[in-house]
Amino acid sequence: MSETWPACNKELTSITGYNRHLAKTTNPACRAVYLASQQFHSSPPAPDQQDNESNMDIGDVSNPDQSLPHFEGDFFGIYAKDELKWPVEFGDGGDVDNTPVDEGDSEDKGDAHNEWEPPLFASPHDTHKEDNKDEHDGTLDAQEPDARHRVEQHLYNAYAPFASKLDWDMARWAKLRGPSSTAFSELISIEVLQLSEMISLSFKNARELNNIIDHELPGLFDVYYCDIVECIKALFSDPNFADFLVFVPECHYADEDETVRLYHKMHTGKWWWNSQKHLDHECPGMTIIPIIISPDKTQVTLFCNKTAYPIYMTIGNIPKEISHVLLMYLPTTCLEHVTNKASQCRMLTNLYHTCVGRVLAPLAAAGINRINMRSGNGAMRRCHPLFACFAGDYLEQVLVTGVKTTQCPSCDVPSDELSLAADLNAVLNAFSALDEGGLAFVHACAEAGIKPIVHPYWEGLPFVNIFKSITPDILHQLYQGLIKHLLAWLSDAGTEHNQICCFLLGIIIDIRLPNNMSSARLLCAVRGLLDFLYLAQYPCHSSETLIFLDEALNLFHNNKDIFIDLSIWNLFNLPKLHFALHYAHMIQLYGTTDNYNTEYTEHLHIDLAKDAYCSTNHKNKFTQMTTWLKHREKIFRHEKYIQWRLTGTPHHPHHHHQPPEMSFCRTQTMTKLLSIKAVTLEKLTNEYGATYFRESLAHFIVKATLPPNTTITSRQLEDQAADMYLPFQTLPVFHKVKWISVDVHGHGNTLVTLDSVHAHPGCSRQFASDSVASRFDTAFINDSTGGLLGIKGYRIGQVRVMFSIPPKALAILFPQTFRPPKHLAYVEWFTAFHAPECNHGLRKVSCVIKDRE
Repeated sequence: MSETWPACNKELTSITGYNRHLAKTTNPACRAVYLASQQFHSSPPAPDQQDNESNMDIGDVSNPDQSLPHFEGDFFGIYAKDELKWPVEFGDGGDVDNTPVDEGDSEDKGDAHNEWEPPLFASPHDTHKEDNKDEHDGTLDAQEPDARHRVEQHLYNAYAPFASKLDWDMARWAKLRGPSSTAFSELISIEVLQLSEMISLSFKNARELNNIIDHELPGLFDVYYCDIVECIKALFSDPNFADFLVFVPECHYADEDETVRLYHKMHTGKWWWNSQKHLDHECPGMTIIPIIISPDKTQVTLFCNKTAYPIYMTIGNIPKEISHVLLMYLPTTCLEHVTNKASQCRMLTNLYHTCVGRVLAPLAAAGINRINMRSGNGAMRRCHPLFACFAGDYLEQVLVTGVKTTQCPSCDVPSDELSLAADLNAVLNAFSALDEGGLAFVHACAEAGIKPIVHPYWEGLPFVNIFKSITPDILHQLYQGLIKHLLAWLSDAGTEHNQICCFLLGIIIDIRLPNNMSSARLLCAVRGLLDFLYLAQYPCHSSETLIFLDEALNLFHNNKDIFIDLSIWNLFNLPKLHFALHYAHMIQLYGTTDNYNTEYTEHLHIDLAKDAYCSTNHKNKFTQMTTWLKHREKIFRHEKYIQWRLTGTPHHPHHHHQPPEMSFCRTQTMTKLLSIKAVTLEKLTNEYGATYFRESLAHFIVKATLPPNTTITSRQLEDQAADMYLPFQTLPVFHKVKWISVDVHGHGNTLVTLDSVHAHPGCSRQFASDSVASRFDTAFINDSTGGLLGIKGYRIGQVRVMFSIPPKALAILFPQTFRPPKHLAYVEWFTAFHAPECNHGLRKVSCVIKDRE
């Protein structure tokens, strides 16, 4: 026998059907009855309300709009469209409202690039019928028709996603104490018992139960990390770093009057000085240990899109190029089972901060209470490890600070007004609103201009202003950001070249713009950006060079309208371009940009991520990767122990932390083997382009064999050179010379090739791909009067031949008191330098041959 339910006029045949209808319906009136019954059963009423509630008729719902609270959004409240701008790696669809975004930030950040919309739920004040699907369009998420019901379940039902305590107890028994899945399905489907109908289970078999567990219960993620305090101790107490450790901040000056301050290593910046000053007021004699964190997601396979998300760490007390350690592997999940993109983005962000916060949590107490640590020389020091810098690309900066995409991570203003600094107090007050409820929390974060992050990992760290801890990034902000944009703009202006960045200004000097427009502004804009790029990489800055840095950036901004006039680019509200305004201030705080450059961690991916992944069988990979890295670390440490046992403690001279020299130290090296053992003089003239090789070599020999303090006229030089006999017809030739870096500070750095000069003719072979084009490089040559800095005493020359005089000929051509250099070169000179041009700042030179030289 069926009865009609008055709230929605639906025919119900049993009490079970009534209970199931109330538990699953989306009708507002029925939901009001269900919620009232749940509150009645879950919490006893207050004594003064018992009489009123005992007379309530659950079937009398005369005005459902008054009894049901208004509900919109999800647990965190309503999402406005502009609040849901998230990094591309976390599912952002791209630009919003045509706001310019740097394209380089989207590389290697996952494949979640689908467009998404804010979740929209039906308002309980809108009356509708259950079986009318058209009235649901535009109010319920198409991917999640029961989204509102599930959210309400989590708010009012402690056992959600299970319908009741009995439903949860049955599921728990089935998975922890019950029989097999097949036996459980057969048990609850016995027709006589009808357990699923009798006790109103939300699942009818093991498959439906597994589906609830897989898709509606929260998952667990493994985080592989090291104890950050132990990592700090390992770096601080390493004997190999003992001679290079810095314990106190210093102020360096370039003049005796101390008016021009120098900035280079981190201890010369204002952040360390101000932090030390603050700590000394409370407890003098403390040692600050600046913590530098650098996350960088990377691909570990060429195919299959397998990724790793390592976070590296180092301390500012040791030289920047010495050592970084792997701190942790973050989960790389994209939470594909969460179909709502807004919820997915917020969950990924909170997962990131929860994991990093768990690892950095010991810094909160250690930064205030201090920890005692021994340095590499055995001295015990009272240390305060403080979070100092965050070095990462733009997407990671946005993720850490909580600002919206297209905004500056150091500025709390809209993307079209990137100029002001963020207010840390307002941000912390917004985060503290979490205790007031989800909607209040979201509204407070919206007013502060940040995303609703539940306890960001830096919230409880002492002396941390995360917006001032975001450091410049030469690699991603300049090379892969501004320079990439500049190359695209110039390409649209009509210039194309594979190596345009190497000689950019030289290419566009004679560029012809449409409508006979002057190229002066274009040259000034490009020059300003390139000057800023190279000035930002100085190993040592002074208060004067920081002025030059700002002037170079202003030169670009004053002339950037040329790209608008050429209809190439209209908006310059680029976050990376705006962040260039902070470079001078950040250098004053933390020293030069090489102290926190992300390029240092890029090469760590090979050893600590890619090679570690290749050592696994690709099953449960992170467990095997950490084990493999642990074994390697133990071998390295034992190797140091064996060296210490065999050789004792190595003696290093005391290291003085002086400003780095601006001179470019390098060592010239030739190839071990000759490129060609014997090349005829005729071939040098015809194929190598050394037109006056015989005459020039004869001039060199005559000048070298003159007695000291002897002068000779040009005519006499020509006559003696013409009579010179060369006792050889072939010469050994080198095709390449290299300049190798010098380990000036004795850090044990790997020597790398800084520059090279090639000089060889072309070679044609059967296949065009095997042919080699001729190459004769130009070089910046010291004419024996040049110094370490500046261009005075230097000229440009094109190298044609690099050779050696045979040993047998040396005894014939030169006296025993003089020995010429082992390696010689035939060079074609260019004209001397003249004054630079006003727009592009370059000096014009041209090839010239004078007196057969």
